[in-house]
Amino acid sequence: MALGLGLAWSLSTVALAQTYGSKPIRVIVPFPPGGGTDLIARETTQAVANNTKWVFVIENKPGAGGNLGVAEVAKAPPDGYTLVLGQTSNLSINPSLYARLPYNPLKDLAPITLVADAPLVYVTSANSPFRSMSDVVQQAKAKPDAINFASSGNGTVSHLASELLQRTAGVKFTHVPYKGVGMALTDVVSGNVDLYLSSLPTLLGHIRQGKLRALAVTSDKRLPEIANVPTLGEAGYKAAASTTWFGFLAPAGTPPDVIARLNAEFNKALKQPALVKKMNDEGARIVTSTPAEFSRLIQADLTRWGTVVKEAHVSID
Repeated sequence: MALGLGLAWSLSTVALAQTYGSKPIRVIVPFPPGGGTDLIARETTQAVANNTKWVFVIENKPGAGGNLGVAEVAKAPPDGYTLVLGQTSNLSINPSLYARLPYNPLKDLAPITLVADAPLVYVTSANSPFRSMSDVVQQAKAKPDAINFASSGNGTVSHLASELLQRTAGVKFTHVPYKGVGMALTDVVSGNVDLYLSSLPTLLGHIRQGKLRALAVTSDKRLPEIANVPTLGEAGYKAAASTTWFGFLAPAGTPPDVIARLNAEFNKALKQPALVKKMNDEGARIVTSTPAEFSRLIQADLTRWGTVVKEAHVSID
């Protein structure tokens, strides 16, 4: 009897994978429309739709640092028709930041594939005396806490990446959190804050206009748009390198054959030159993976960022 039930279940999952895409696929974006996560979700699903004729319905569910949208998918039926575009913050940082998280990223979600990552750029005012990260570190060692750095919010990737740099370099900055990008940009351009870390699309126009000086990028390779700017590794702080990554997940328990089908279709679409260009134009780089590779990245970053959160004494109730 057990063998018969097992065979029936196996056949049913194969049939589900073969007929997958016969109804609309909800994709939850746990942030407001118009941002980087939203754009990546829409562009990648459109590329898949062009190949498969599947229908994707994007739903923006912002709130609690992305936690609300991810939690909705974690509780959805595991049939492959509800997906989420997760990222570093809500999968690998928030579990350490929030005392009560409505989902467990390792137990409640099934990784499908990574789709992109986005390096960050350290900048200072064009009138600043700092011309390299070494200048910043030397000044910080000479005068602890005298250098202030802006982030787009407490517990964000930009905040914690800067905390990681401080620990790597053995220095201490004063953190100035902002509610978003606008005022932070204004204050770093004017010189009211010494250092700011954000995505390339946010900063590129100000860099090209000569309002900001780029000091280093957090990726492992230089960025073509600012090829003269060294990486943190080249500056001597390789351990502080980091990016924000993005990937699709389904509810835990989604049949493996459906996960495999989704992985194959996303990875196929991500090779399209038009999509690669759109991503690059927005400061993101295409990154693909197997479900297992994506799962290992989430686990590794849970440990890495969890350590940073603990050592920096960061928390959000």
